[in-house]
Amino acid sequence: MPEVILYPDPRLARAARPRPLDAGLLEIGAQLRAAAEALSAYGLAAAHIGAVEPVVLVSLAADRAKRDYRLLFNPEVTATAAETARGIEGSVSMPGVEIEIVRPVWAEIAFEEADGHRQVLRLENWPARIALHEIEQMQGRFFLEHLSRLKRDMLVRKWRKRPG
Repeated sequence: MPEVILYPDPRLARAARPRPLDAGLLEIGAQLRAAAEALSAYGLAAAHIGAVEPVVLVSLAADRAKRDYRLLFNPEVTATAAETARGIEGSVSMPGVEIEIVRPVWAEIAFEEADGHRQVLRLENWPARIALHEIEQMQGRFFLEHLSRLKRDMLVRKWRKRPG
């Protein structure tokens, strides 16, 4: 399993740019799948394993106990709901920190599959939250950026004081 980088590694703040699907991106996808399976993660962006590349992996299962992984190459959010909902989010790059984040209740995501075909998925509720979270990470936006500066600073201080 590839090593997961930890916050505040600068690669988490770098945006991946879309690029042609090639063997390198497919290999990163395989590494993401291995890491997600080992961690039982809901989703991962390539940045989590140190690669600033346009690849994310998301679990599409509505049942949070199950994992139905899908690799999304060059993903982009094409539409979102006006309606939002609060939900708990965390990151493998900041284990032990979870916070409530407001996100749209559905999203349409365009992406390439491993064979290069362009697809569009409409995801709702939990899978939409995961996809939006990971695509934002791919764009260099860590989930804590949704918080007020005060709340974010408090969580970062707590994170830095953790044992180990």
